[in-house]
Amino acid sequence: MKSYTKLAVALFTATTSFSAFSDIYIHAGQVIDGLSARAQKEKTIIIADNKIKAIKSGYLQGSAGDTIIDAKNKTVMPGLMDMHTHLSKEFNKNSYSDGFKLNAADFAFQSVGYAKVTLDAGFTTVRDLGDSYNVTVSLKNAINSGLIIGPRIYTAAKSIATTGGHADPTNGHAAKFNLDPGPKEGVINGTADAYKAVRQRYKDGADLIKITATGGVLSVAKNGQNPQFTVDEVEAIVKAAKDYDMTVAVHAHGKVGMERAIKAGVSSIEHGTYMSERTMELMKQYGTFYVPTITAGKYVAEKAAVPGFYPSIVQPKAAAIGPKIQDTFKRAYKAGVKIAFGTDAGVFPHGDNWKEFVYMTEAGMSPMAAIQSATMGAASLLKIDETLGSIEIGKIADIIAVDGNPLDDIWLMEKVSLVIKNGVIYKQ
Repeated sequence: MKSYTKLAVALFTATTSFSAFSDIYIHAGQVIDGLSARAQKEKTIIIADNKIKAIKSGYLQGSAGDTIIDAKNKTVMPGLMDMHTHLSKEFNKNSYSDGFKLNAADFAFQSVGYAKVTLDAGFTTVRDLGDSYNVTVSLKNAINSGLIIGPRIYTAAKSIATTGGHADPTNGHAAKFNLDPGPKEGVINGTADAYKAVRQRYKDGADLIKITATGGVLSVAKNGQNPQFTVDEVEAIVKAAKDYDMTVAVHAHGKVGMERAIKAGVSSIEHGTYMSERTMELMKQYGTFYVPTITAGKYVAEKAAVPGFYPSIVQPKAAAIGPKIQDTFKRAYKAGVKIAFGTDAGVFPHGDNWKEFVYMTEAGMSPMAAIQSATMGAASLLKIDETLGSIEIGKIADIIAVDGNPLDDIWLMEKVSLVIKNGVIYKQ
């Protein structure tokens, strides 16, 4: 059988895994519902169409034709959500030259595999916070139309930067390639540009806005933490985004850039490496979520020790910033800042998103709280908590299961053995 035929069969099987007239009965040994402080034992979760129809005590048998899933030795929970991914790429030592060698179609084809791996890892919903060529807009549409398999995507499309800032696509290029990108390409200077860039993202099909408020680690630029937007520019972006019912996610390492963004009313701070106690108090005051991305920090710190993996201008930033993020998370969590799970997958291999749970618990968060940050916490940030994020009657049936009890051993979050998204079984 040719490979494309195998893919067609796989897609057909995944999207027609039960009759439209049958229900799915999950016999769950343990249920983490995303809301309760404790897990519940021996429940039957009944799915009809794409919704959770009932949650009953004990193990109920369905009617003839219903699908019975035996998860008596597993922990069942809502589909996980990762609030910081980059599905159009996966960083490697050749990434800095890929932009000169690969076309939009190359990145698009890559993204299909990354999307499938992410869903298989139990992440049924993600935010994608920055790509090239608006690949993740097309990826989202292809998944929603059933052409390919992957998580539910909320994408920012191209991140918005300032000239020379983190996410300026021409950083580090030779003079003949070092052009002057503008709002259409996601680079602004001034408030008028800010409005135009947001409107362009809306036109391109983005669901939210991502800005790079400070320097970053992997950009070919010297500073990894300096503020890169003026107060007026950030405020203009937030105002424009609100006009189009879009939230704003903010890449930030330095506290000055973070605090400008928080005061402007952004929804989330990503990474947050050098946040101070004052920054944390502002986040609590303004209700700003923190998306930690500890896994990316660990990964770049590890790769910074590999000669030649990063350019010489990037290596010291990776070595300095990467190791600090876990401690920042520890302090922010202890201070009571709202946490939404996010990893920066794409900086490290897709599918390893689960490692964030390990690093969060190492830093003092309970396994239950870590899981809740990837369910109702993330759903609250996305403003979809009325329909997703928990196992409740009437909610959309995004449900996964892991072998054993992750509340006793958080490493079991790697062992996802069941994935249901929107009432469809994708992995069993």
